[in-house]
Amino acid sequence: MTKIQDQVKEHFRFELVHVDKNSGARAGIIHTPHGSIPTPVFMPVGTHGAMKALQPKELEEMDTKIILSNTYHLHLSPGSSLIKKAGGLHKWMSWPRPILTDSGGFQVFSLQKKSIKEEGAEFRDQAGKKVLLSPETSIEIQQNLGSDIMMAFDECIPFPATKEYTKTSIDRTHRWLDRCIEAWTNPKQALFGIIQGSTYDEYRKECVKELIDRDLPGYAIGGVSVGEGPELMEKIVSFTAPLMPEDKPRYVMGVGNPEDLLMIWENGIDMSDCIIPTKFARGGTLFTNRGKIRIRHKNYRRDFFPVEPNCSCYTCQNFTRSYVKHLFDSNEILGATLTTTHNIAFYKGLAEKAREAILEDRFLEFKKEFLEGYLKENNKEK
Repeated sequence: MTKIQDQVKEHFRFELVHVDKNSGARAGIIHTPHGSIPTPVFMPVGTHGAMKALQPKELEEMDTKIILSNTYHLHLSPGSSLIKKAGGLHKWMSWPRPILTDSGGFQVFSLQKKSIKEEGAEFRDQAGKKVLLSPETSIEIQQNLGSDIMMAFDECIPFPATKEYTKTSIDRTHRWLDRCIEAWTNPKQALFGIIQGSTYDEYRKECVKELIDRDLPGYAIGGVSVGEGPELMEKIVSFTAPLMPEDKPRYVMGVGNPEDLLMIWENGIDMSDCIIPTKFARGGTLFTNRGKIRIRHKNYRRDFFPVEPNCSCYTCQNFTRSYVKHLFDSNEILGATLTTTHNIAFYKGLAEKAREAILEDRFLEFKKEFLEGYLKENNKEK
């Protein structure tokens, strides 16, 4: 253990509160310098240091506990050194609660023109300029941003991948992890390692061991939601999660469909993030307990009910489906604000209900009841 890994324990801690007696689902609390986070938790994504269509105060009023921002995008614009001069990302975007920053690895994965080598990932930015994102620069950027949780720089392995490619990739990712740890100097920021390994159990197990040996504050399962489908995703998560330490936060990156969240929570995952609820909202799709609503549909023109009758969010308490449809038909910005507000509230409520069910040892019952209503209606044309 290095000095920084020992010091971080003074500022970051995971408290396991209860494990459901009939499944692996866990309720816990993540303690950070900017506040505590009850788990399981879904983290909405504010890519550029902003939640599209919402003000930070609105997120606070909804009692959002943590958000995720993007290292890669903030590095390209406006640059992390500027944000550091502004007092860090929390002050710059006027967000007083915890922030998790990803490493940029997923964005490198999604780029078409890139070159991955031992030094890091080289790519061209929007202006055509060559950029090298390395473990050292990723940590430097995240420390400039001042996030509560930093992610180690890794290669997000595409699907499908051969065993040979996967082995070469995870070995390099672990060398990169050691370089991330070496570059990590701020004990108020926790560094999470990322478990890769594609669909190969032996490589997932090897990655877990490598990360545990480094005694990090938290661990994430990466390389899912990259085209492998729900069955393989569940196979990866159900195999990997039980191998992860019980006394550290467990995070699955990039998972955001409600049915997938219930699956990962059942397997003992504490954290997840995804752009789905906010991106879908801006396109006019709302999540409800009875499935998804596509608010642009003609059926909602004279629908004077709330989006979700039993929802306590600002949108549902004040507006009808008819009005929200009108906003989208008129291309009014308020439409995206109201749908985003509802979807974030829906996801937050789903996590809170799951936590309550875990504490009462009825998570599987809760999951079954939710899916019976959600998937049945979701299969109908809305």
